[in-house]
Amino acid sequence: MRLIIRALSVTFLLCGHAPLSAAAQEATLAFEGLQSGAGQPVEITADVLSINQKASTAIFTGNVLVIQGELRLSADEMLVEYLQGDKSKIDKLHASGHVLLATSTEAAEAQKATYFMTNRQIEMTGDVLLTQKDTTITGQKLVVDLTSGTGKMEGRVKTVLQPGGN
Repeated sequence: MRLIIRALSVTFLLCGHAPLSAAAQEATLAFEGLQSGAGQPVEITADVLSINQKASTAIFTGNVLVIQGELRLSADEMLVEYLQGDKSKIDKLHASGHVLLATSTEAAEAQKATYFMTNRQIEMTGDVLLTQKDTTITGQKLVVDLTSGTGKMEGRVKTVLQPGGN
């Protein structure tokens, strides 16, 4: 059963409020709340940390929480890949198990997520549920560009639009 994030104040920014088919194959989305955080430190907390110096990786397990500016990413497990030749810089974060991506304006849940630090993109896969204000959108893959604040949901996209008095 999916957790419903009711505590977040979220903004409905769906394609400038353009209509969206209730069962489309793909949808373009806006993510205003995700644009902040570029260049800010990445804080990771977890119950356990395992490091593999040769592979330039670290594995965080148990109650993993990643914070970068306004962005919060939580999961059961997080694999951190460092840039080849520079173990002080993160290349990718791979999250799995109860993945939740949240800001003060949006929330998305999935089975897995990869955060590509170099190009500031997040790809979430597996039963993705996106919440923006009173709107929820489901699909199989969500790709978010943190620099532009845009995203795309793919894979049997479904949402229910409320007419709002029209």
